[in-house]
Amino acid sequence: MDDDHGNGGSVPPPRGEEVEVRRYEFEVAGRHEGRRLDAYLAGRFPDYSRTFIQELIKNRHITVNGRPVRPSYSPSRGDTVVALVPMRRHEGVPPEDIPLQVLFEDRWLVVVNKPPDLVVHPSKGHQTGTLVNALVHRFQHLSGLRGPLKPGIVHRLDRDTSGVILIIKDEAVHEKIARQFEHRQVTKEYVAVCEGRLELDSDLIDAPIGSDPRARERMVVRQSAGRPARTVYQVVERIGPFTIVRCFPQTGRTHQIRVHLQFIGHPIVADSLYGRRDAVYLSDLTGGEHPPEEEPLLHRQALHARRLTIRHPVRQEQMTFEAPMPADMLHLIEALRQARESGQTP
Repeated sequence: MDDDHGNGGSVPPPRGEEVEVRRYEFEVAGRHEGRRLDAYLAGRFPDYSRTFIQELIKNRHITVNGRPVRPSYSPSRGDTVVALVPMRRHEGVPPEDIPLQVLFEDRWLVVVNKPPDLVVHPSKGHQTGTLVNALVHRFQHLSGLRGPLKPGIVHRLDRDTSGVILIIKDEAVHEKIARQFEHRQVTKEYVAVCEGRLELDSDLIDAPIGSDPRARERMVVRQSAGRPARTVYQVVERIGPFTIVRCFPQTGRTHQIRVHLQFIGHPIVADSLYGRRDAVYLSDLTGGEHPPEEEPLLHRQALHARRLTIRHPVRQEQMTFEAPMPADMLHLIEALRQARESGQTP
């Protein structure tokens, strides 16, 4: 996280360049005691380089308990950090008029039903056409806690995973919500259609996950080198050679549900990265070969973030947000049931 993340230049920016300055204020948690301030802030602001953060500290744009400090300063638990971060306008995210299905909105939060085939935030391969581009077009203020490329973002969904995603408008609220995610006080429920018939009606998959050393874009179960990862699943329905499951991730590792279901031998249907096929056809349900002109029932992983439960950081109410099942997954499930009823499933 120390480099190759956005702003690498010195502070302040060149004369004549329009600048927006954002103010962040937060308290240091006890687990960060003993770390260098610049390293700690590089972790909090992953889209800024460590060099950029060091320049902010040296130029007194970042203070601790109201006093200027050095980049090597070690903050203590309860210290108040204030950061004034200049953001060059051209480094922000261009607004784009992309339709959004908003499930909930108040002064502090927005909940969106993300469609499949939509990247959450800009990255090297996706500079435009992302959820964030749509958010900055629709909402006047979004939390900048995660840097200029991820306004409002507190968690993410994979490109082809649909469903509930929480967006934050206010920096102070963002802090509190991020803490709920960190302390595993957020409940997430997914629905998936996976290959094969799961033997157990429910189970806990407890298997550490890490990067695949042979393929950078993939994650794998790594017993000795992975990070702890736990997923509870419950079978909803077994239909022919497939099973519909509800999944409750207890940790938040990259691709966690997809990796865990593959690990137990039941990858998600049409998961091109971890599955047995990149699309599912009606002929797949009946055991026959599909002709070239046959249209797929589904051509993305059958995974939907159905529910998200948090404690509202201002109202202090437990709130559950639910996204309806997307049309493509409903179409697949209905086709599965019809094939079963007609006796076509193998």
